[in-house]
Amino acid sequence: MAITVKPDQWQRIEGGITAAKGFRAAGVHCGVKSDRHDLALIVSDTLASAAAMFTTNAVKAAPVLVSQEKVQSGAAQAIIVNSGNANACTGERGLADAWEMGQLAATTLGIAEEFVLVASTGVIGIPLPMDAIRAGVRHLPAALDRDGAAAAEAILTTDAFPKTAAVQLQVKGKRVTIGGIAKGAGMIHPNMATTLCFLTTDASVPAPVLRGALRSAIDQSFNCISVDGDTSTNDTVFLLANGAAGASPLLEDDDEFARFTSALTALTTDLARMVVRDGEGASKLVSITLRGARTPGDARRAAQAVMTSPLVKTAIYGGEPNWGRVLAAVGRSGAAVASDVAEIWIGGVQVVRHGAGIPDELPAAAEAMKQPEYEIVVDLHLGEASFTGWTCDLNEGYVKINAGYMT
Repeated sequence: MAITVKPDQWQRIEGGITAAKGFRAAGVHCGVKSDRHDLALIVSDTLASAAAMFTTNAVKAAPVLVSQEKVQSGAAQAIIVNSGNANACTGERGLADAWEMGQLAATTLGIAEEFVLVASTGVIGIPLPMDAIRAGVRHLPAALDRDGAAAAEAILTTDAFPKTAAVQLQVKGKRVTIGGIAKGAGMIHPNMATTLCFLTTDASVPAPVLRGALRSAIDQSFNCISVDGDTSTNDTVFLLANGAAGASPLLEDDDEFARFTSALTALTTDLARMVVRDGEGASKLVSITLRGARTPGDARRAAQAVMTSPLVKTAIYGGEPNWGRVLAAVGRSGAAVASDVAEIWIGGVQVVRHGAGIPDELPAAAEAMKQPEYEIVVDLHLGEASFTGWTCDLNEGYVKINAGYMT
């Protein structure tokens, strides 16, 4: 069931992964990367309910396979993450290394290994430098704090900036906080989860209920973005709920469940939009709204065809209101389309009416495309279904970064 985000039910606050009570985080440099923080630890003071979503790519990194197994219990207390190396396509050694990362964190924290989730991000196909990881883990407990900024930095790869957000709301008479951090700039496409994202809340939420809230929030946020059409081997979202706010457990049939899911969706949407804004080399953040589709599936397919079209994305970069590229992408999407009734707006300027262009409006549309953020709207006039996603431009910066990613 779709949850409508209602701003009057929650409020944004300063903070990130440690904004919720009972969570600490750390980030250190251990040597996976040459000169930046590359190892992070997120810890709950007590055992927490846990929910997760992972990549749908058939090629899954070792930490994904390990964490998929661990999270089935519905409980976790810590997350250990390295950047600079994806530990993907590394065979049996990679699996052993992912298990060892969890063991190392558990030992240094004095908690059960089964309650430590693992994630990695970076270059595919290269074994982890485990000597560096082992040395780095020893420094993590002393670095744990309630700030969380170092952890947000330690999970980054090609990102230009850390991505943090937090929201607060009332649940069962208690003030509840949800916080999070994310990383991602390239290899981003809506196919769960399109990035690494770690979320915490001091609400008390049983694991089955937590999974439902997370699934709904991610479907309306991270599954609605695209930078380049590539789904990573390592995509992971973790959500821990430790109950430190003191509220009674939240259940699906409670009135507050919709409010909690709305706040969670708002938070993940903020983080997802940051990922697109940080798309490698990106200079524009563009909302793509597809309305008037016959079915929700058609709306999503058509919008995603526009979001991932290199021709559309290069036109966005050039500030060219080439609506023909937009309509062509919709037409090849597999959605039902009647081109003689379709309409298109770019930056609030209508450039297509009844399937035909409006040449006199193109200069105004081009002017609107100079803004760092704007919206492209396509109305198919065939039904009531709609979908909104977020994409960015494609330019020389993306090519430069990815032409030399391993070197």
